[in-house]
Amino acid sequence: MTLVITGGAGYVGSVCAQHLLDAGHDVVVVDDLSTGHRDAVPSGARLVEGDVAEVADEVLGGGGDTGRVDGVIHCAARSLVGESAVDPAKYWHGNVVTTLALLDALRRHRVPRLVFSSTAATYGEPETSPITEDAPTRPTNTYGATKLAVDHAIGTHAAASGGELGAVSLRYFNVAGAHPAAGDAPALGERHTVETHLIPLVLQVALGQRDEIAVFGDDWPTADGTCVRDYIHVDDLAEAHLLALDLLAGDAPAIAEAGGHLVCNLGNGTGFSVLEVIEACRRVTGHPIPARVAPRRTGDPGVLVASSARARETLGWKPTHTDLDGIVADAWDFARSSRTA
Repeated sequence: MTLVITGGAGYVGSVCAQHLLDAGHDVVVVDDLSTGHRDAVPSGARLVEGDVAEVADEVLGGGGDTGRVDGVIHCAARSLVGESAVDPAKYWHGNVVTTLALLDALRRHRVPRLVFSSTAATYGEPETSPITEDAPTRPTNTYGATKLAVDHAIGTHAAASGGELGAVSLRYFNVAGAHPAAGDAPALGERHTVETHLIPLVLQVALGQRDEIAVFGDDWPTADGTCVRDYIHVDDLAEAHLLALDLLAGDAPAIAEAGGHLVCNLGNGTGFSVLEVIEACRRVTGHPIPARVAPRRTGDPGVLVASSARARETLGWKPTHTDLDGIVADAWDFARSSRTA
C-alpha cells in the first residue's frame, strides 16, 4: 500500500515509518519539522515538509509522486501536558483544527483507512485499574481534552462516510525504548527539545546531563509509595499501527460493530513504579543515579495501567518487549549514540 504518516519525523512516527518500509509499503512522511528531525525520516520514505492541514490535499490527492493513498497514520500532534495548560490555543489549533482539515481531505479524496495515535490522557484519573476502553473519559489537561475531541471527530466522520472511511484510534500509555540500528538504517529513539518522559530523564543523569532525578511523591497507595505507569516499547507500538491498518484493509466485523471507528488501548499490561524504573536504569547503566523525593504534582494519578485485551483480540497484537531492563537498555543505547553522533 501507499501510506502517509503525519508527524513521521518524530519519535513514534519515524519508527512506524521504518516498520512500514520493512513490511514492503510505500511511505510518505508529512512533517513540518517543528519538533521532528529530518534525519529521523527513514531513507526509503519520501518527506513532504509542511503543515498537515496545508499539504493534506496535495498529498492525499495524488500530488507529485504520491499516487493513490491507501491509508494514513496520524501521529502529528502537540503533546506537552504542561505547555497545553499555559497555551491551550496552540493545542486546540494544532491537534483539533489540523485534524479536522485532515479528516475533510481524507473524505474528499476517498482515502479509506485512518489510524490515529491517541493517548491514555483521554481518561484522566481512572476509577479502576487496569483501564479499559469503556472507562469514563475525563481528561485533566488540555492535551488530553484535544486528543479526546479528535477521537470524537474521527468517530463522526467515519459514521457519516457510509463505510468509505474506517478508523482505529490507539490510546497508548508511556512509550519507551528505541528502534535499533540495522544495516544502513540508524537507530530511532526519543530526541525531545523539552524532555518530560521518565526513562530518558533518568538516563540524562547517567549521561551527566543532570545531577539527579526527582521522584514526585513517595506516599502514593502503591507497593513502594511511588507512582506506577505502564510502559510500552516503541517497536511494539509501531507493530500495533501496522496491525490496525491490516484490520482496516480487510472485512473486519469489529470495525463495523464500532460504527466505523474502533478504539483500542495499548500497554505492556504490567505497571512499573518510578523507583523500579530508576533501579532498572541503575542496573543497565551501572551509574548510581541519585534520586530526590519532591512533592506530588497536581493531577498525577497514582496508578495508570492499560488493559490491552481488545487490541489482543481484535488486532492480534501481543507486545514482545515487556522486560523493563530490555526497554531501558534500548533507550540507553540510543541515548549514548545520540550524544556522540
